[in-house]
Amino acid sequence: MGRNEKRYLMSFGTGGLFINESITVARLHLPGEEWDITLERAIAGGATTLPKTASNRRSLREICKRVGSLTDEERNFLTNEADRPDQEALLWLSMCRTYRFVREFLLEVIQERYLSFRLDLPLEAFDSFFDAKAEWDDGLTGLSQTTRLKLRQILFRIMREAGIIDKSGQIRQAYLSSRLKGLIYAKNPDEILYFPGLRKEEIVP
Repeated sequence: MGRNEKRYLMSFGTGGLFINESITVARLHLPGEEWDITLERAIAGGATTLPKTASNRRSLREICKRVGSLTDEERNFLTNEADRPDQEALLWLSMCRTYRFVREFLLEVIQERYLSFRLDLPLEAFDSFFDAKAEWDDGLTGLSQTTRLKLRQILFRIMREAGIIDKSGQIRQAYLSSRLKGLIYAKNPDEILYFPGLRKEEIVP
């Protein structure tokens, strides 16, 4: 990545996967509506239980970004049909679409380790990846050590909540319903690679 390319968006550090809050926001959104309007409605309706107004707005803004990356059909599946594992998978998909850092970490670190049968994911894997990306991104270079540690903690928490890794830090084989696989294939078959152990060749259009 050259220095003139778009910098990494690191605002995933505002919190976890926000499963329940994301489903609430997805239900609040009206087809064709601007997401800023959905955001204000979510804030007014208390879509999160966060106590501070500033934190609440910041978190809901990120949730709207994530849920907004899903298609109308994917959001309908999220709110009306999906079971909990598929909801977690859809929100992980939205993470990868929204945050290039998360997507590249999945593809360049997690998938590489999974395919080489190294299923443990140590914290140092994040550190090495971050350092490599910081060589090309001034925004990452300027982050404090405290912020880096927080980002690492939050990303590992999100991956546990999404079922990408287990509680001991082992990378898990992904299991998605046929319906969800079909939705992903319809949008972009390459995105099936955001889930360890799945291959494009397995998806039937």
